[in-house]
Amino acid sequence: MNKLFYKYKLQLSIGILWLFHISAIIGIGLGYMDWFIEKTPLNLLVSMVLFFLIYPLNSSKKLIIFFAFGSIGMFAEWLGVNYQLLFGSYSYGNNFGTKLDGVPYLIGVYWALLTFVTAAIVDYTEWSTKPKIIVAAFLMVLLDFLMEFSAPIFDFWEFTGGTPKIENYVTWFVLGVILQTILRLVNIKGSRLFSLHLYLAEVTFFVFAFFYF
Repeated sequence: MNKLFYKYKLQLSIGILWLFHISAIIGIGLGYMDWFIEKTPLNLLVSMVLFFLIYPLNSSKKLIIFFAFGSIGMFAEWLGVNYQLLFGSYSYGNNFGTKLDGVPYLIGVYWALLTFVTAAIVDYTEWSTKPKIIVAAFLMVLLDFLMEFSAPIFDFWEFTGGTPKIENYVTWFVLGVILQTILRLVNIKGSRLFSLHLYLAEVTFFVFAFFYF
């Protein structure tokens, strides 16, 4: 009974993920970009709640690591926004939610969420630990790369000069490797299927944005 309930809960959660992302694609395509992009914080919060339920984050160890990753992400972004360190010179816009000293709280959540999700995706393979860490970090960089094209248009963030320099992607990869390594050391695992769908939904949306704009 519990397995059947989890199966339906998983299917429903995946359906909600795609509903939100496909609705945004259709809405933007119909000319309602501002309305949908302003709901970005809601979309991220929904994704986070579903992640907590389905992954799941059901132990103190998982919760501590998740929030530690979020804090590391926030600190790195704080250095970037306020001191132009690590990522280059950039600033956040108004569509990524409430900020702390120029850094949206949700970007910390995003760092943690993306680390856990990409780690689960590479668990589909039979690779050894090191290749899994490298590929998972690469998947993190790939999504950031796709987001960079539409981030200024959506008023998420914008780099001085319009485009990020190579240091942005190098920092993403290095931090990704560090976080992925920690996750492997503490041996935290979760739903690969949910993680795959969450990642693909994000990729689908930003690939659409890349070609649409």
